Amino acid sequence: MGWDLDAFAASTASVAEDTAAMYCREVAAFSDWLDKARTGSSSVETRKTGPEDVDLRMIRRYLAFLSTEGYARKTVARKASSLRRYFRWAKRTGRVAADPTVGAMTPTRERRLPRVLRSEELGTLLDTPRAAVVDDNNARRQRDLAVLELLYGSGLRVSEVCAIQMGDIDWERRQLTVNGKGSKQRIVPLSEPATAALAEWLEEGRAEMADESSAGDSVFVNLYGRPLNTQAVRRLVDRRAETQTNPHALRHTFATHLLDGGADLRQVQELLGHADLGSTQIYTHVSRDRLRKVIEDSHPRA
Repeated sequence: MGWDLDAFAASTASVAEDTAAMYCREVAAFSDWLDKARTGSSSVETRKTGPEDVDLRMIRRYLAFLSTEGYARKTVARKASSLRRYFRWAKRTGRVAADPTVGAMTPTRERRLPRVLRSEELGTLLDTPRAAVVDDNNARRQRDLAVLELLYGSGLRVSEVCAIQMGDIDWERRQLTVNGKGSKQRIVPLSEPATAALAEWLEEGRAEMADESSAGDSVFVNLYGRPLNTQAVRRLVDRRAETQTNPHALRHTFATHLLDGGADLRQVQELLGHADLGSTQIYTHVSRDRLRKVIEDSHPRA
């Protein structure tokens, strides 16, 4: 039966396509490592190692190998998580008798505080584009601004922006139905700038840029008229930003600005679509750091 990664990938329909592909790559990398370790051992057996051959000792050796090779703790933890997901699926489907990842310890992930954009960085992205993009055609400018306003004004993930369909927009209530992680839906309000930018893009720019035969009901399309993907959004932000940043920084900035303005943590959790409040609490640390800096910069006895 082997590792059967196609069947495993099919079982991950609840996650983003890029995430499912990452799971498969990391399981395949583990399989390759096992085969190389077997070949390099004194054993005369040369058959490939299958999932049914894996035990806890092999898992621990692999994670130790990754650490000695200099992989970051976050990367090792992610690879271990991919293996856990695979072997839980393999046990559930009868491919292995027991889950060999049970009991495997992984390094604690370093939790970095999210980067919050400065006001001048936001201004470059949203209000006064740098010279390199001033000469863009009107449709491209309209699309890019609408994407950026949604990333910052509604705190959307990149994948969520790309997944927006025409029917997801409620113009009367000025809100958006968002299809988030794990196929979970939530409703988020649209800011006035986001509503205006979105309306202008749909009324003017999209008709000029979209290839209706392939764009379907996707709100955003790429320069070839097809539905926008996450890589294109990252390139869009890179091109518009004056300093190095990424699309997720706009989501971080959205959350931090809400908390700085007095929003309740639970409300921010709901707006971001976090299943766990702990994922949202990191922004309270960011806000404390920002407030501390305000005091240090402004108070005469700081």
